[in-house]
Amino acid sequence: MSEPHPNITAEKSPDFARALRRGFLSFAGFVLIMAGSMILGARRLDWLPGWAFLAVYLAITVVAVAYLRRTNPEVLIARSSFHWRDQTPAHKVIFVLLIAFFLAIFPVAALDDGRFHWSRVPLWLTLAGYLLFLIGNVGSAWVLRANKFAEPSVSIQADRNHKLVDNGPYTIVRHPLYAAAFLFCFGMPLALASYWAFIPAALGYLVIIVRTAMEDHMLQNGLAGYKEYAARVRYRLIPGVW
Repeated sequence: MSEPHPNITAEKSPDFARALRRGFLSFAGFVLIMAGSMILGARRLDWLPGWAFLAVYLAITVVAVAYLRRTNPEVLIARSSFHWRDQTPAHKVIFVLLIAFFLAIFPVAALDDGRFHWSRVPLWLTLAGYLLFLIGNVGSAWVLRANKFAEPSVSIQADRNHKLVDNGPYTIVRHPLYAAAFLFCFGMPLALASYWAFIPAALGYLVIIVRTAMEDHMLQNGLAGYKEYAARVRYRLIPGVW
């Protein structure tokens, strides 16, 4: 059975407020898991790279939410929940793997830099990691401003009158949100001062590549105008490559 999407046309509606609370609680739980995994991995409370990254992550998220609340509140609410029952078994597995690999970055980095010191990441590379992370998040905000249909789940949103979006970042590649994810996925290990954290980050991005191919196939077969759009914008993630 398909799950109904919240009423996101009226910002002051009860559904809007409930969705905001749901999104906040999900995000807070996510941050607590990240912090807990870092503490368990480092076995200490004073692992500075971990807490510095969390502080930057929280600040960027607050700014992004404020920006999207002003420019495209529909996508902010749409992304507050995952429509699990609408997903195929394959998409459910993909989603679980994405979350697992993303969260694995933090305990691996904590084990590495916080406890065993396997890596020796110079400060300039750590700062470069923060720059990649910032650029990736700015790119994500650009995408979410342009596309109110950019939900975390994968489906044709018929109940929301799903239409093709082909402006802004969608003139460059067909899946710019996943392209932006490349930057912050690979900026995070550097920001956390851990080369070993590239392992879960790389595995997570391989999952994103698979999801991109699956989603593109679904859109070509189910979204009006997408095949013509795909003929105009040839590449999914990287211009000139794929």
